[in-house]
Amino acid sequence: MPTFLCSACGTSYPPAETPPAACPVCDDERQYVPASGQGWTTRERLAASHANAWKLHEPDLYSLQTVPAFAINQRAFLVRTAAGNVLWDCIALLDEATVAIVRALGGLAAIAVSHPHYYTTVQDWSRAFGDVPVYLHAADREWAMRPSEAIRFWEGDSLDILPDATLIRLGGHFPGGTVLHWKGAGDGAGVLLSGDIVQVAADVRRVSFLWSYPNMMPLPAREVLRIGERLAPLRFDRIYGAFSGKDVKADAKAVVERSVRRYVELIS
Repeated sequence: MPTFLCSACGTSYPPAETPPAACPVCDDERQYVPASGQGWTTRERLAASHANAWKLHEPDLYSLQTVPAFAINQRAFLVRTAAGNVLWDCIALLDEATVAIVRALGGLAAIAVSHPHYYTTVQDWSRAFGDVPVYLHAADREWAMRPSEAIRFWEGDSLDILPDATLIRLGGHFPGGTVLHWKGAGDGAGVLLSGDIVQVAADVRRVSFLWSYPNMMPLPAREVLRIGERLAPLRFDRIYGAFSGKDVKADAKAVVERSVRRYVELIS
């Protein structure tokens, strides 16, 4: 039986003869069902029509993104560390070329995802690379639509998944909204992989915070202040966001601090 993927968000569902009647992820206010209606594809159809493009951003940090654009069109990142590689966030397409490239880069030691919109096919990625653990925050457990023994629902506000890679729960967009702090970046300055929990803006000297991005529903000031407080102890000079070109390449911590202050001024 095929594994169906939601065409609007990329979420995968347990194998079945027919697709689900609806996608709960898209029915939620933080996502949306397109005006054309709910659509479905399969892993096989997606692999036949799309491919993944790769980019090297800095030593040991690659992004991969499906072309032409599919679903939300986020990018995933492969972070290479001395203790193994991490796939940060996930994309629905896992084709033969991608498997070969990841293996050539050293495989995977762990997978971690910022929030439910990017869970996509984490189950398949884990299986392809030796059933590596998939770290999802327990606060968002209800949005994992395909069971997998590889999924580790972690709790609390931080988790070291490798010596140089720490998950930080910020909440906001989702209760378990998470960023990855990569302490082992080559220059020692620190990197934040933010998904859209901390959204890099069109002006990359700014970041912002919303409860629903497609429906433009804001977070309350207290939530944004709390996010700023959680990030304050971390050392990071660069931020890589969920979408192509959304990178803060210098002075990223100051960018976050200024953006938090300005957001609170405006929404208050």
